[in-house]
Amino acid sequence: MSAASRGLISGLRFLSIGPRTSTIPASYQFRGFGSESLIDEEPRIIVPRPGVMSPNSKRTGAIAVKCGMSALWDKWGARVPITVLWLDDNIVSQVKTFEKEGFYALQIGCGQKKDKHLTKPEVGHFRAQGVPLKRKLREFPVTEDALLPVGAEIGVRHFVPGQYVDVTGITRGKGFQGGMKRWGFKGMPASHGASLSHRSIGSTGQRDAPGKVFKGKKMPGRMGGAQRTVKNVWVYKIDPARNLMWVRGQVPGAEGNFVFIKDAHYKKPDPSLLPFPTYFPTEDEDPTALEPIVADLGDEDPFMVAD
Repeated sequence: MSAASRGLISGLRFLSIGPRTSTIPASYQFRGFGSESLIDEEPRIIVPRPGVMSPNSKRTGAIAVKCGMSALWDKWGARVPITVLWLDDNIVSQVKTFEKEGFYALQIGCGQKKDKHLTKPEVGHFRAQGVPLKRKLREFPVTEDALLPVGAEIGVRHFVPGQYVDVTGITRGKGFQGGMKRWGFKGMPASHGASLSHRSIGSTGQRDAPGKVFKGKKMPGRMGGAQRTVKNVWVYKIDPARNLMWVRGQVPGAEGNFVFIKDAHYKKPDPSLLPFPTYFPTEDEDPTALEPIVADLGDEDPFMVAD
């Protein structure tokens, strides 16, 4: 049969059967998410004003640069190990609402960057939102009452000295390490009964049953370079003039790395003490003239308390 005959038969068969119709029920018809479906929707207007934080409210976080570690002595003479964090020009770069994205979140931008160091999609994103080019972006889920408009600034006074925060960052990469350094194994005997196996991890399995090494066995491998969160980090002091924050203890990452700060999940701060949804400075406030704010350590000397 020639190609023309096959084409004629296929055409006659299509005319006899007729065009196919969609059999998808009306309950399975989904709304499109293209630009045409969003033309008729009015954008949400967010007014930046102070509010009252409820127990179920969730504020946005902030992005900081780890400056390094030091030590301070409080007013009672106790030594406090300190990590210094710098909140470098944090602003809201995008607002995500339930009407458009299906959830509430704020995208925070930190730092500055030139357009030649960004990709074209990244530059287009910043220009579409009407905000300056940022070096680092991070999305923080929030509740509806904690939304902020695009361009709102998030300073160090977003946090209060004395509260607890969770700090997330990328740990220092250690490369390929053995079981003793990576997992803290004891190792083999250091003198008698061991030959060239002093730092060995020992046995990794059983006998013929099960005859394998179980998945997840702690063994030598690549160490560090992973995202980790240090919970319940105490905020010792803030400096609004320089946007610096002093927290007690260590946080993940090397000097110069970005870390992400948010209110603690377990040791929740008192909602009545936190600025909600963030701190709004007054019109006559001069940020360069503000003094550092230290956490309240109480009026009782801990070294003079009797046992």
